[in-house]
Order: sequence, then structure tokens, then C-alpha cells
Amino acid sequence: MLNQHVLVLNRLWQAVNICTARRALTLLFQGQAQAVLSAEDGSFRTYNFTQWFDFSLREPHPESVKTISFQIRIPRVILLVVFDRMPKKEVKFTRHNIFERDKNTCQYCGHIFDRKDLNLDHVIPRDRGGPTTWENIVCSCIECNTLKANRTPQEAGMKLHYVPYVPNRHEAFILGNRKILGDQMEFLIQGVPKNSRIHLGA
Repeated sequence: MLNQHVLVLNRLWQAVNICTARRALTLLFQGQAQAVLSAEDGSFRTYNFTQWFDFSLREPHPESVKTISFQIRIPRVILLVVFDRMPKKEVKFTRHNIFERDKNTCQYCGHIFDRKDLNLDHVIPRDRGGPTTWENIVCSCIECNTLKANRTPQEAGMKLHYVPYVPNRHEAFILGNRKILGDQMEFLIQGVPKNSRIHLGA
């Protein structure tokens, strides 16, 4: 329970990190953060440690940490009291994240495949100087990969469905943390481009 993911917002209500519930409760107890909870009207209310403790007593919840003398609810989102910077968040360039960005879809034929039936293709072939980067790697099914061979899409008479790109900082949270909850997603979706191909479901 204490290892659950908690979304961390800076003082300007921008997502800056993901921490464990243990760390979130520590920051809350030390007065460095406040718990954030969504209300039925769509607004958000913040709670300091004492208020959150009292709320936990009034509103018991399955996601709570129990001690010998009391229990306290684990917040899903916390707001840092003084931190207002926006740390740099880079998305790791991995096979998994390429599949996530491209939604397991061949970028040439547009069909969705199981990952075992997908390859990673260099848009500009490596022996032509094509780098292994976000902007030059796409998902490709085996058939399209074989058809394209060691050519550029133009030379092979093929067209990319989407231009490969580097996911932004908000997309990085979604790619890096697979169990994003609905109330956490509300703060992440604000910074995700409308044309993003990353799945935004809770």
C-alpha cells in the first residue's frame, strides 16, 4: 500500500513527479505538501496533514494505512506548498515506449498488432545515416517491414501514417507509470497534445 503511486503537483498545480505513498505522507506530515481531493462539482480541495487526518477518520477508505492507534487515507495527488519549478522530464527511449507511443500500430499500413508481430523500423535506414532516435523509429508490422526493406518510405512507395516524435513531459508520466488513476489523469491530460497517440484512459 505504501508503494502506491501518488502524483505530485508543484505550487502552480502542474504535474512534476510521481512518488510513493510513503513519501507523499511524509511530505504531508512535514507540512511540505497538501493532499488534493476532487469534489463532486469538479473542483479540487486541499488538505493539510491535520485536516487530512480528520477527513480520514470521518470518511474511511479502503486505500488507507493503518497503525496501532489510527489510520490515514493515502492521497492520490499532493500539492507541494513552496516548489514552483518545472523539472525537466525526459521520456526514456525504449522499445516499450515506442510501442506505447505508436499504440501497437504499424505506422505504414495502420493496422494494430500484437507486439510479437511488430518490429521497430528506421524510417531513414541506418546505413543511410538514419539515427536510432524517437524521430526516426516507428512501429512496423513484419509484412510492411519486409516490403520497405532497406529503403526510405518514399523509395518504397509507402507513406507514414504519423510523423514520429519525442513524447512531451506529460506523456512521459503516462508512459512511465501504467497505473494512472482517473483523478491523477485530470492533471496530466492538460499537457498532452490533442494529436498525441498515447492512450489517455485511466
